[in-house]
Amino acid sequence: MMFGKKHSKYKRPRKLYDKYRIEAEKEIVKKYGLKNKKEIWKAEAAIESIRRRGKMLIVAEPEKQRKFVSKLKKMNFDINEISDVLALNKEDWLKRRLQTIVYEKKLSESPKQARQLIVHKHIAVGDHIINKPSYMVDMDDEKKIRRVNNG
Repeated sequence: MMFGKKHSKYKRPRKLYDKYRIEAEKEIVKKYGLKNKKEIWKAEAAIESIRRRGKMLIVAEPEKQRKFVSKLKKMNFDINEISDVLALNKEDWLKRRLQTIVYEKKLSESPKQARQLIVHKHIAVGDHIINKPSYMVDMDDEKKIRRVNNG
């Protein structure tokens, strides 16, 4: 059985050795406890695809716009109308990751520890144990995040 080529979910920066970009990415990696800079690039790609969709929907009928805005609101992005989509950035995406929310809810003492708890299956969202730090948490699921004792 043949499957197509697996495409990457991000794009590398055009200028690899840009000092200012590298310094900014180091700060983001430290702030959110990321494993590597590839996670930043994935967040940039995800936000870029949302922005691209928002640009296309600006001229669409209001019903499609409302649907898109409500979907983003459910993901807990601060958006009231379609033009707010263009103001999103990678940090908005990184704030919605399970790893960041576990740290913000004080279930861990640092973002790195939050990542470790998730990977070692000590964090549950509702009844499901999630072991992916990059899991995007919906507004409804945010209240259901809890620590689990695997004894």
